[in-house]
Amino acid sequence: MSLHPTLQPYADAWTHSIEAISEMAQSLVEGEWNRRTPCPGWSVRDIVSHVIGMDCEMLGDPRPIHALPRDLFHVATEHQRYMEMQVDVRRHHTAPEMTAELEYTVIRRNRQLRNESRDPGTLVRGPLGKEITLEQAYRMRAFDVWVHEQDLRTALGRPGNLDSPGAYVTRDVLLEALPKVVARDAGAPRSSAIVFDVHGPVEFLRTVRVDIQGRGTVESVPALGPAATLTLDWETYVRLACGRTSPEAVADRVKTEGDQELAAAILRHFAVTP
Repeated sequence: MSLHPTLQPYADAWTHSIEAISEMAQSLVEGEWNRRTPCPGWSVRDIVSHVIGMDCEMLGDPRPIHALPRDLFHVATEHQRYMEMQVDVRRHHTAPEMTAELEYTVIRRNRQLRNESRDPGTLVRGPLGKEITLEQAYRMRAFDVWVHEQDLRTALGRPGNLDSPGAYVTRDVLLEALPKVVARDAGAPRSSAIVFDVHGPVEFLRTVRVDIQGRGTVESVPALGPAATLTLDWETYVRLACGRTSPEAVADRVKTEGDQELAAAILRHFAVTP
């Protein structure tokens, strides 16, 4: 049984990233498990726990019954509480327990992918019990594991895979969020255009046009006389969009032209992951 063609790219991207994560996890020494990552509040162990937990949910496993401690400063929203459950329940697991569970979960998920016969439009249970399509679920897993692979690489000083299959899934997911960032959150003027020029391992030039009603759309055609242009490298784009850094911390890596107030507002609202 082969996967539906629309699901295959997401399965391939997930596989590529999960294998990289597994390889890093197998080689961790004791002190590295507790190393801080760019993901707010999470250590290397927490990232691995999250990846295991979310893939267990894709498998249909029941969520753990677990009371979260009250002193987790990085947990403030319902979404964050939901995500923290799979992490906190594993905080006292040993390194061998972590790597064994990760390996077993990957084996089970690979088997699930091999036997997947559902239509991409099939509704499945997503985070917080919300129903999403199977295609959305596959896409978000590919996005999630690639971003967390990069968190681990940054924490462990092992850069790589910035142009892997998951990077292109991530590009498309993040580009979909740009119209809201520019038009609604940053309040770009109506009938304006803002250009994003991204270079590095993944390169693209996109224009967000804001129409007379204030709605934004992404176009691949460069704008003449844009209200603002933001030029930055791919890694910085990802770190900003995923809330892994602040505009102030990477000011030297972002070039802005045109309306500086608008560019600053866009960068303030650039983080789109919950």
